[in-house]
Amino acid sequence: MEAKTSEDYLKVQKMKKKVLRKQVRAQHTLMRHEGIKCVSHATQSLVVANAGLGNGMSRQQLLRILEEYGAMETLLMPPNKPYSFVKYRTTEEAKKAFNALNGKEVTLEDCDQNIVLYINFVEKVSLQNTVPTSLPPGLMVIEKIISPEEERRMLESIDWKADEDTQNGLPEICNPFLEKCLKQGYIKHKPDQLTVNQYEPGQGIPPHTDTHSAFEDEIISLSLGAEIVMDFKHPDGHTVAIMLPRCSLLVMTGESRYLWTHGITPRKYDVVQASELGQKVRTITADVGDLTLNRRETRTSFTFRKVRRSPCNCIYPSVCDSQKGQQRPVQPSFPQNEMEASKLEQEYVHKVYEEIATHFSSTRHSPWPRIVEFLRSLPTGSIVADIGCGNGKYLGINEDLYMVGCDRSKNLVDICGEKHFQAFVCDALSVPIRSGSCDACISIAVIHHFSTAERRLATIRELARLLRPGGTALIYVWAMEQEYKNQKSKYLKEKNGSKNKDREMNTDTAQRPLNDQGPDNSSQDSAWSDQLLNDLKDESCDAKPVTDFRLPVHTNRTSFHSQDLLVPWHLKGGTKKKEESVDTVVVPGGSKELQELSPVFHRYYHVFCEGELEAVCRSLDCVRVQKSYYDQGNWCVILEKL
Repeated sequence: MEAKTSEDYLKVQKMKKKVLRKQVRAQHTLMRHEGIKCVSHATQSLVVANAGLGNGMSRQQLLRILEEYGAMETLLMPPNKPYSFVKYRTTEEAKKAFNALNGKEVTLEDCDQNIVLYINFVEKVSLQNTVPTSLPPGLMVIEKIISPEEERRMLESIDWKADEDTQNGLPEICNPFLEKCLKQGYIKHKPDQLTVNQYEPGQGIPPHTDTHSAFEDEIISLSLGAEIVMDFKHPDGHTVAIMLPRCSLLVMTGESRYLWTHGITPRKYDVVQASELGQKVRTITADVGDLTLNRRETRTSFTFRKVRRSPCNCIYPSVCDSQKGQQRPVQPSFPQNEMEASKLEQEYVHKVYEEIATHFSSTRHSPWPRIVEFLRSLPTGSIVADIGCGNGKYLGINEDLYMVGCDRSKNLVDICGEKHFQAFVCDALSVPIRSGSCDACISIAVIHHFSTAERRLATIRELARLLRPGGTALIYVWAMEQEYKNQKSKYLKEKNGSKNKDREMNTDTAQRPLNDQGPDNSSQDSAWSDQLLNDLKDESCDAKPVTDFRLPVHTNRTSFHSQDLLVPWHLKGGTKKKEESVDTVVVPGGSKELQELSPVFHRYYHVFCEGELEAVCRSLDCVRVQKSYYDQGNWCVILEKL
């Protein structure tokens, strides 16, 4: 009897250790994804790991589980995440739920899969919602376009034994429907081709645009049998999820037909608004307080197109197979004076980030731990300026600080506004904040976009101007040395099979000038910069000597061979992997032709050699370098204002 008791005790202890291990892992995941830190003391708010929309837990089921332990004020379920947040009215109720649910096994409804819940306390439950979005330009969804009886007859007319699912010429049963669309003005031209597809739960369509040269402008699709969510994506990364109700008609023309990709993610459940289930729905917004899962059913689509008889001359040549090869890239040169530097940055930094802002923001969501550590170390009530704040991912890290951000990109600043952060548009060379008014500043991945040594120095001087005496500034710049102390940076490690969501797809060529004119080249800086670099103790930087002033184009996920270069940003490309969402344009000819059609932007960078950032900072007599270090492919310093 004693042996059995001892065995049971060991089992219990083993289970407790496992639960604790899983709790700690959930804490790390939350910090990495949301920048939210779990706490050891009891609060009103809990994070429930393994109970999110991303792993099949519906809002309705989670509500039933949590309501047993008290009245809830809030339940937030972020889309595609394996965790949820709940706030109870009292701390006692939250403690009761924690004690009852941590390590508890539950069965997911509809799929009979068992999962174990892991619970942690958090200080606050506050996730930013995405602002409601509109339909892509040129897209319409007409609901109840046909009656249930018409739907039944159209489904019965399908000959699933036929060899082809696409037929030129239309079945007679489709004519009344198409005549109605013409009469109502939903379409301008009668299509002459029909494609019929059936999708079971779990099946989908890869993201694509219909080939420009093959079909005319209007493409329409009729949804029969069930509703479904279709995903649309602009080349800049902006996405819109649209509910296509049963018996509805999707009409794509203009930009939505030629420029946006559309597809259906293969899954058995769609994430939808809980309050609108069964109602008329169009776009799905990321309202974390009103999302749930909707089980898919068998859907049949009738897609109508009109075959094109001549080459496409649309206004989107970058993604048009009829117009490929007609545009020649501009080859920029390294600036020789202040005017040329400003122009280079305008074309290859400012304009690029305005174009890619939404896509860029979607890849910049995980705070870097050492930057979080710096911000959390500041005294409560500190005034902090984030110079070059991007999408504002650091502005909400520490709610005990008064943080304000600024960025040269209006579109990125607008994204900060959508998150309810304080940010404004300005240049890092001239920040409209009173001198000596900030307790701290951060400049993360900004200064390497300035194209001369003088402009980089001026940016650091501007940071120093903002600080009060004793104030500190944290600066990060991209490092020339992507392999340091025999360790490859994350940037190099993820060249193949990257799981990192901050991804940029590689080009197929080695680092080279645009148009492949000439060998790899470095760039020449000013005499001041040459003198400064000559003073460095460690001259281990392997930048190539200057042969001319053209800027080379870097191959992503490879070592740098020049300090001044252009780094590609691919808006599309690659294959979809777990937890990734890289969309492609489907065109004839496979991946080679696909890459030729993919829009690519080039951003100017000056990557810093070891010791270079410190040397620039030490040239200013108003600051001292408190600390310098290397962090995953970046050189970093902490400055103190004297």
